Amino acid sequence: MGWVILGLIAAVIIYAIMTYNGLVTMRQRVNQAFADIDVQLKQRHDLIPNLVETVKGYATHEKSTLDAVIAARNAAQGATGVHDKAAAEQQLSGAVGRLLALGEAYPDLKASANFQQLQVDLGNVEDKLAAARRFFNNAVSEFNAAIQAFPAMLFAPQMGFTQREFFDVGPETRAQIETAPSVKF
Repeated sequence: MGWVILGLIAAVIIYAIMTYNGLVTMRQRVNQAFADIDVQLKQRHDLIPNLVETVKGYATHEKSTLDAVIAARNAAQGATGVHDKAAAEQQLSGAVGRLLALGEAYPDLKASANFQQLQVDLGNVEDKLAAARRFFNNAVSEFNAAIQAFPAMLFAPQMGFTQREFFDVGPETRAQIETAPSVKF
């Protein structure tokens, strides 16, 4: 009878250790995924000054647009938490979109090989950034589900495992995404 009780206690301890180690692994995956987003954001932030300088040469009287891009870039570089970083990056995306739209207003700029290459590079970084965000959100989803599942929910909060935030597009962008575009011919 004593061996059965010791066996059950050992099984519970081994299960608790395996659950704890699994949560640690998932937390590390979330942290790594967020760091991967930071790498892509750094690449995007590094491209933006080149893009601004290229546009400056062609669109000298578009100072407010250029200033808005630089201000949004600086704010995005200073953001730290997931929510703050997502909001700052959303602002930066809007400002860069307005900057790229200047290419339509300035045919010489649109024809510039440097501008075209920067657009391609920025598009590649945006694709990688979208993939990194998807991976991060998947890792967060798995982690949050694991700490809410029984029996981990009994000890996860006491051991420092708390829910993580998703890298979200924000309410303004979500409203734009959910609104069907109007097409006029």
